[in-house]
Amino acid sequence: MKAPEGIGIRKYRKEMEKVLKPDRYEHSIGVAYTSAALAMRFGADVQKALIAGILHDCAKCLTHEEQLKICKKQGLPVTDAERKNLKLLHARVGAYLAEKEYGVTDPEILSAIRWHTTGRPGMTKLDKIVFLADIIEPNRRMFPEMTEIRDRIFADLDEGLKLTLSYLLEYLQKSGEEIDPTTEETWAYYRDGQDSAGNGS
Repeated sequence: MKAPEGIGIRKYRKEMEKVLKPDRYEHSIGVAYTSAALAMRFGADVQKALIAGILHDCAKCLTHEEQLKICKKQGLPVTDAERKNLKLLHARVGAYLAEKEYGVTDPEILSAIRWHTTGRPGMTKLDKIVFLADIIEPNRRMFPEMTEIRDRIFADLDEGLKLTLSYLLEYLQKSGEEIDPTTEETWAYYRDGQDSAGNGS
């Protein structure tokens, strides 16, 4: 399958290298190829995984104030949680930029970018892949249990998702950061086995 509008992963890599700080760019490369590995493992579209991964943090080149201005100008909603923790806003703005600045029209890719930070109930397989790749890519050291988490994810996508969400919520609670209610809703949804759409492994 060709990339959206005929633009390949190399083009997106060059675009991100120009606008992102070096450490953020390296993280994005890690997410892209971890997403591709998970896509191969679980039968998702590898090209879409690469593109969503490389572009997932495309709004990180903007300040929080610039992201808020885009939301206001374009009529993008901003939740109370996003206003309290502006780091959450880049996912919403990133999906907008991916479409308007980088020509991505595929709704699966845009959804994966939009929800890569909080997750959401009823995620698509690509949503899950990019959400998890953002946490487990090789440069990440978020949790002491990273080896266990990676092993679980590659063994079973949905079981890995539940484990990751539990650690993520614990991490956010201990750090004192504002927790987006969507993340709590996502954890409850998968904890209770409500994913009947068959989007997992």
